[in-house]
Formats: sequence, structure tokens, C-alpha cells
Amino acid sequence: MALGGNPVFNSRNFREQTGAAQNGHSPAGGVAVDPRQQGQTLSPEQLQQMYTQPSAGPAQTGRMTYGDVINKTVLCFIGILAGAVVGWQLPGLMMIGLIAGLVLGLVNAFKKEPSPVLIMLYALAEGLFIGGLSGVLEGMYPGIAVQAVIATLSVFAVTLVLYRSGKYRATPKMTKMFMIAMAAYAVFSLVNLGLMLFGVTDSMFGLRSGWIGLAIGALAVLLATYALVLDFTSVQQGVEQGAPAKYSWTAAFGLTVTMVWLYVEILRIIAILRGDE
Repeated sequence: MALGGNPVFNSRNFREQTGAAQNGHSPAGGVAVDPRQQGQTLSPEQLQQMYTQPSAGPAQTGRMTYGDVINKTVLCFIGILAGAVVGWQLPGLMMIGLIAGLVLGLVNAFKKEPSPVLIMLYALAEGLFIGGLSGVLEGMYPGIAVQAVIATLSVFAVTLVLYRSGKYRATPKMTKMFMIAMAAYAVFSLVNLGLMLFGVTDSMFGLRSGWIGLAIGALAVLLATYALVLDFTSVQQGVEQGAPAKYSWTAAFGLTVTMVWLYVEILRIIAILRGDE
């Protein structure tokens, strides 16, 4: 499986740039030429310095690093937090954030080149949505937001540990099953949203209430953990294959999408459980 199924890492542009980096070309298209090939005479001191200096790392050659991905992901989370603060205070902006997040998510997903501006705007929009949703549910079930945050970070940490240990890996068969389940989940979610918007159901979560809501929520959390594994795989292979540094934004976007989805699903599960108390 190539880079967790992320299409941008499998694009022709990515392969060409990665191949150029591995063949001695700089990311900007220049070639690192040995001075001796240009007929220049080097002194013994210069030769000694040339052969003793450390090799250029990924950061110096304009390639993707784990540090880049972490930094970009932190920036996205800061954007989400900023949006969430506003959404918490102004829950009426929740639907605006939801719609804007959906649109920007699709735009970023299908763009051939990552756009830091659009990715940060996506983070802000999602922050408005989850901030408003969390604020509303916090008024109904005090402490639910903190519970959801702790649970989300716990799931992320456990998934990362299992991935690093090699016990949780993406496979072609599992990925195929994941895609089928995701398609079914997406169709159900759209139908449920339509029923809620047109007033067919007056439940807070539409058809996702009671034990059905819990079952669907549990399935969604499992799907989200596998999505995290796909994200981790994309990051690891992107670094190992020398992806251009700009694709750190793509990796950060993928992680942000998954974490927002995971948080919302966990928040919904806790609300259903506490509503039955």
C-alpha cells in the first residue's frame, strides 16, 4: 500500500520530486555539482573539510521530516483551538463552521499541491464547529468537553504506541474493508443529517440515539483509529522516501481531519451515555 492511500503522495509530481532529491538534485531543480568536475583544484585542507563535514540531512535538502509534520500539526491544532474559543462563546456560528469545514476539507483533499492558508482556514472552521457543539453539550452535561478531550488524546496515544510497536499496521485487505465501511458510514451520515435538517426526527443526533447511536459511534471510533494508522503510514513513508517538505502540510491536514472526527464521535458517545443516566 502506498503511503496510506493518500493520493498526493502517489502523484506524478511527488514521485518526480522525490526521485530528483534521491538522485542528487535539489528541490528547486538545481544539481549539486562537485567542484572537481568543473576543473577546480582543491587544497588538501579543502579536501579534508569536504570529506569530514556531516552529510546534509532532510531539513537541509528541503525534504519532509517528522519535525516538520509535528510543527505543522501543532499549528493546525492552534487554529482549531482559536476557532473553538470563538465557537464556544458564539454557538450560533457552529453551522457556519460545519459547512465551511466541509467545503474546505473537500478543497484541500482534492488539491494537487497543499495550501497552508486553506489548511489553516479549515482548522479555524472546524474549531468554530466543535467549539459550538462542545459549548452546547457542556451546558447540558457539565464536564463533557474535558472528558471528550481526554478520551480523544488517550485513543490517539494508544494507537500511536501500537503503531510504533508494529502491532497495528495497515494492510491492503484491511484498507479495502475500511473504504467499504467508510462509504457506508458516509451514506448513513448524510441521510441522518438530511432527516435532521428537514425535521423528520427531533432527536439531537437524529437516528444516532440509544443503543444504535452507541453502536455506530463505536464503529466510527474504530474507523478513526485505522484512519490514524493510515496517517502515520503516510508520514513515515513520506519521510523515508524523501517527500518535498511542503507535503508536511498534507500530512498535518490528514491528522487534523482524523482527530476532529475522532473527537466529535467520542463527544457524541459520551452525550448519549450521559443522556441515559
